[in-house]
Amino acid sequence: MALRRRSSRLTILATALAVRVATAAATVSFASTSGMLSRSVSPLSSLSVSDPDDNPRPTKRARKAGDEGQKGEEGAKNMQTNRKKAMRTKKEIPEPKPEDFPARMTNRWKIGPHVSSAGGVENAIVNAARVGANAFAIFLKSQRKWDSKPLTDESIAKFKHRMKDFGYSPSHVLPHGSYLVNLGNPDSLKREKSYQCFLDDLKRCEQLGLELYNVHPGSTVGAATTEQSLALIAECINRAHKETESVVIVLENMVRLTVTQAGSGNVIGSRFSELGDIIEQVEDKTRVGVCLDTCECPSKRKMEGYDITTRDGWNATSTPATVLAEFDRDVGMSYLRGMHINDSKAELASKKDRHENIGLGHLGLRTFAHILSDPRTRDIPLILETPAYDVPSSGSAAARERLAAEGMGVWRTEVSVLNRLSGRLPISKENDERDGKSQDGVALKERELEDCRAEIADAVAKASKLRDAKGKKAGGVGGARKGKKRKTRKGTEEEEDELDDHDEGQDGDESCCGSAH
Repeated sequence: MALRRRSSRLTILATALAVRVATAAATVSFASTSGMLSRSVSPLSSLSVSDPDDNPRPTKRARKAGDEGQKGEEGAKNMQTNRKKAMRTKKEIPEPKPEDFPARMTNRWKIGPHVSSAGGVENAIVNAARVGANAFAIFLKSQRKWDSKPLTDESIAKFKHRMKDFGYSPSHVLPHGSYLVNLGNPDSLKREKSYQCFLDDLKRCEQLGLELYNVHPGSTVGAATTEQSLALIAECINRAHKETESVVIVLENMVRLTVTQAGSGNVIGSRFSELGDIIEQVEDKTRVGVCLDTCECPSKRKMEGYDITTRDGWNATSTPATVLAEFDRDVGMSYLRGMHINDSKAELASKKDRHENIGLGHLGLRTFAHILSDPRTRDIPLILETPAYDVPSSGSAAARERLAAEGMGVWRTEVSVLNRLSGRLPISKENDERDGKSQDGVALKERELEDCRAEIADAVAKASKLRDAKGKKAGGVGGARKGKKRKTRKGTEEEEDELDDHDEGQDGDESCCGSAH
């Protein structure tokens, strides 16, 4: 009986096992709301025996390459994302408005610095407005490259719009030419290269609606006489007048260097008579003028018995031994179309063109007070080329914007001081005796000049703690003004002050001049 029961149980278990196997191998049907969805599942379909050689483990080098490839793809995606963000950020920068800037002083003497045009020529107008300038100078392209990208339609349109919006007159903007141009070079190929660079700048002026263009006359490079180079310069000007419509070419007076300096004796324009000879050979005299640089005027004048540091040395035209008397005789006052207002770091008659901040050099603040009280210097651009310290000339757009908003305190102070002094004759002891002024009046005027000088000195001291004269980060106080040694042609060493932001350096005879500016 027990055996039968055990046999019966085994039969039942075997039957159940067979049913399970059959069920697993059978088709399983699933019902859906729209009908019947069938699929077959094999109990062994998921079981497979794979050969280890079919999917070998990646090598370490392969895994590393794969990781780097993935990182490269992620980096490229991030770069594209950052570019898109930058483009969106650039588009979101609001157009500057005049009411966002300090009001400019209304003045017949148009004073302002040579401002940066980094990021586009249209930015020069904003930088000029930040310092309260009524005039300004710019580079229309890199001053140390022969070829530059053309101005974009967007930059041209923005420049014209901002000129009108901020109330700047084209006659009070004095673009500066390339330091490489030498229209007096007797080598025809090199002169043609200079001419094309020169002509490109003139056409840029016309694109922007500007009226003036300042250029260094040139150099004989020791291969021609002065008269030959003067004729070549005039020939280039006549040719340029025919290829342009309206721009006035403004020749700058220069410094003739000492024998230890590059290009000694070859620079054109150190004598007013040379500038007059060029103008004499220009056919359209309505489109040529002269720019006087205060740092270059006294370079030889003091040795001849006068200099611009005295009112009589600058002002009188009836006495032959004065700056303006010689200028009027050899050039003509009607050709004065602009000035560079710079103090001199070098001693007078040193034949060195080293710019210093206003009132802190060998010319002194009194010099600029009597120049800016002369009616003949009204309504022409009076351009500061003094050390800049905190000018936004490089870096990202955001960095330039931040530095422009926080910096340029030195130029802002210089412009403010010169505006306050313009039209007011400084009282001297000689004037006091002639005009019957009291000694108290002399002391008051002297104190006012000293206060103005101290104001500029404080601005320079504050700015130079953070940056050097070229706007780069300084290592510490006084580091920006440190001199350096250089070897002369005779092999001796002499101390030479660091060049300021507008210095040319000693580029040699192939450039327009060897002097620093």
